Amino acid sequence: MGLEVSRLARNNADWQRLLEICALADTLILDEDGVYDPASFNDRLLLGLKGTMSEAELHVIKARLRGGILNKARRGEFRCPLPTGLVYDHSGNVTLDPDMQVRETIAHFFETFSRVGSASQTVRAFRREGILFPSRLHDSQTVFRPLTPSMRVLHNPRYAGAYAYGRRRYRRTIDGKKLVRKQDHDDWTACIPDAHPGYISWEQHQENLRILKSNICHKWNAAVASPPREGPALLQGRAVCGQCGRHFHMRYAARRGRQEAWYVCDRPVPIAVNPYARRSLHLLLTKPSAC
Repeated sequence: MGLEVSRLARNNADWQRLLEICALADTLILDEDGVYDPASFNDRLLLGLKGTMSEAELHVIKARLRGGILNKARRGEFRCPLPTGLVYDHSGNVTLDPDMQVRETIAHFFETFSRVGSASQTVRAFRREGILFPSRLHDSQTVFRPLTPSMRVLHNPRYAGAYAYGRRRYRRTIDGKKLVRKQDHDDWTACIPDAHPGYISWEQHQENLRILKSNICHKWNAAVASPPREGPALLQGRAVCGQCGRHFHMRYAARRGRQEAWYVCDRPVPIAVNPYARRSLHLLLTKPSAC
């Protein structure tokens, strides 16, 4: 018994299943309009129509609420969770974090990346210097932790002073889990550059993304464009395997009073080759270089 009995179910499918159980158990359903017997065809037809209308009503309400959020996001007025280093002031405007240590650490992060040109090298530089990176907890408390590659600071446009909404798309899977998918820049709901103060410019943010994309070494062109690595070998971090398209590993050995370098690819070959071809390929790749 309830004012709107269709509210007993989350959707129309649950409501129909509830009607079947009530019909088998000879249970009556009551609301403010009357008493219904699910075992009767006419009453069950009316209850099913009420469940369909209730589901459609919830869909319309949800669509209107979602439309209001999207309209505010397109104007850059919808408040989203800010990354570490940005806060809302009393007027609701986005400003830099008042903590000087947080601001200086984030600024030093972008300066280090501009100098070394690699995210992994930036993490190593922070660990070598013993610098901790600020991280904001769910209770808005800021703590300092070791910098890890999983902190996607370089991909966040809010650090460049741009308001962005719709960078990810969420959907539910069949097992009830949330699936997150990244959206292309053209598919974002809103992207407003220079919407609030930032740590870098929008042009520098685009350049950082281009550098990160060029550092990916899963194909030929991306691997060749990667930055050079430390080491005495001339092609350290530049030489690429002709089979898998990845960088060679370097091995050094001191022999006869001088240091020799080997370019080695120990990854499995993605194509099907016989054991003799694989062995000859390994011997060819481990041959001492002329460096």
